[in-house]
Amino acid sequence: MVTVISQLWLELLWVFGWFILFYMSGVVLFYGLLFVLAAFQLKREEKIDSFERYEDYMDASYTKPVSIIVPAYNEELGIKGSVRSLLSINYPEFEVIIVNDGSKDQTVATVIEHFQMKRVKKAIQTRLETNTIKGVYQSVIYPNLWLVDKMNGGKADALNAGLNVSNYPYFCSLDGDSVLERDAFLKVMKPIIDSDETVIASGGSIRIANGCDIHEGQVESIGLSKNPIVIMQVIEYLRAFLMGRIGLSRYNWLLIISGAFGVFSKRWVIEAGGYKRDTVGEDMELVVRLQKLIKDKKENKKIVYVPDPVCWTEAPEELKYLHRQRNRWHRGLFDSLWIHKKMLFNPKYGSIGMVSLPYFWLIELAGPVVELCGYLFVILSFFLGGIYIEMALLFFLLSVMIGSLSSMGAVILEEWSLRKYPKISDIVKLFGYSLTETLWYRPLTVVWRCQGLVQAIRGKKSWGEMKRKGISGGISQ
Repeated sequence: MVTVISQLWLELLWVFGWFILFYMSGVVLFYGLLFVLAAFQLKREEKIDSFERYEDYMDASYTKPVSIIVPAYNEELGIKGSVRSLLSINYPEFEVIIVNDGSKDQTVATVIEHFQMKRVKKAIQTRLETNTIKGVYQSVIYPNLWLVDKMNGGKADALNAGLNVSNYPYFCSLDGDSVLERDAFLKVMKPIIDSDETVIASGGSIRIANGCDIHEGQVESIGLSKNPIVIMQVIEYLRAFLMGRIGLSRYNWLLIISGAFGVFSKRWVIEAGGYKRDTVGEDMELVVRLQKLIKDKKENKKIVYVPDPVCWTEAPEELKYLHRQRNRWHRGLFDSLWIHKKMLFNPKYGSIGMVSLPYFWLIELAGPVVELCGYLFVILSFFLGGIYIEMALLFFLLSVMIGSLSSMGAVILEEWSLRKYPKISDIVKLFGYSLTETLWYRPLTVVWRCQGLVQAIRGKKSWGEMKRKGISGGISQ
């Protein structure tokens, strides 16, 4: 009897092993396809990429005015530099709205003192429900700078409050610890302007500011941090933006625009109901809801990603905070997909329901679970020996292709197209760290994401505290 059970267990393990290998092979093929699509798109963009093509957009009669909404919670260290960066952007007509979401530090006092803010009476259209607004302030020296002080309600609630206060037809959601390149808005708005309102949302790239020299809200020189944890995040961001989002955007399959830097049509967002306040993934959930609204109304609208406009943001430098961030991101992914689960494989929603959502469900959400099972299978294989060792080695090879080789591909795309890192030594360092990803960094993030999935299923909604140094004065570790 014991022998029969042992044989059955081995057969199940054999089937499970082959399932993991087939799954991982499919992921490798899909990532390879995204790499090819991204390479072609970046090369096409490179041929027409120069500042001259944006000069016409400095004409205020031609561009669209934008409200820049910056939710801020305990951002006193970096808020001055971020606001200075925004006030100096190369764009004809815009307003900056800082929304203090019940900060416990000196965020409000810092903004009021540094930018000479005065409390004003302003008519607020409550199109979206939010927590109580305690006061609205306007800068004496910068009339297009506003401060909204409100009771704490979370990032989504702060963004909704900013929408209620905003004056312009398009808005940008921007993190309070971020610094924009001066021409970023010209570039991210170009698809919206050129499309005659066919494009209702446009997102730019997010890059890691740690290691860069930043003063007075301006990136003076770009460099890499010496911290291995930060370097791996640089590679991770390159892969996510230059490979993932370019490929998905090409066919209007995009389901996420980073909450750190994205421009939206205010009319469409308000019609969709604004930001959902009971999820930790409000940025992705909004984009999925917008895609659903587009299909429900049978409108020819698009949501796009533009690789060149860059927003620089601070990355966690300690494993504890990186763990919290990755955990929260995966919980947000689950929330967004679960809320809109009826769209999955629903032909009513076209390629979003039949291609994009299955990709996010089967690869982005379930991928860490399958990969973790693969790691456990490798450990078991060393005890079982024989053919299982060969399967374990094949799994390891596929893991290297998914992790290290795809990361190296992203670095190649960066050097080939945007070339943000001027030093050859930085590119060499990125290549070197890419080779090690499968050995230590990827297994860590897999465990954290699996933990986040379990917590999401159990209903955890909290964000968790994040430690920041502030990037206005530069981060050079």
